[in-house]
Amino acid sequence: MRHSFVRDGLVAGVLGATSVAIWFFFVDLIAGSPLQTPFVLARGLLGSVGIQWTNRVLVVLVYTLFHYVAFIVVAAIAAVIIHWAERVPTVLAGAFLLFVVIELCFYLMTYILWQSPTYGGLSALQVSVGNLIAAAVMGGYLWRTHPALKPGLDRALSGEA
Repeated sequence: MRHSFVRDGLVAGVLGATSVAIWFFFVDLIAGSPLQTPFVLARGLLGSVGIQWTNRVLVVLVYTLFHYVAFIVVAAIAAVIIHWAERVPTVLAGAFLLFVVIELCFYLMTYILWQSPTYGGLSALQVSVGNLIAAAVMGGYLWRTHPALKPGLDRALSGEA
């Protein structure tokens, strides 16, 4: 079944954003502070552009919109790479390396921000696990919906491509 990168990006992005939102919701619920994580992240994001809103519902809604748009954009880029890799299997090796570098940079940034007073006491582990969950969900969706990737990757790794 052939999909467009726009459709793949939209579906994978929504799945990734939703998986992180669910993760943060349960972590916050267990901690007794529902929606605390998106509120703190939103305050940090909005504060970085000089907005100091205090209405919790409005802040969480704005952050949720940003969260979904950001995930859809990232997933659309991943979908473009996946569609390219279906035609040129060796692209997967470069894409994997790029993914590892981006993830390492994300974890480094998370660790640096965790030490900042503006991070609002969020756990770097909590944010990192959320990122890992989203990457697995988005990657799993793209891998399952593009079965030609596996044989292409096998050919590329064996030197046939």
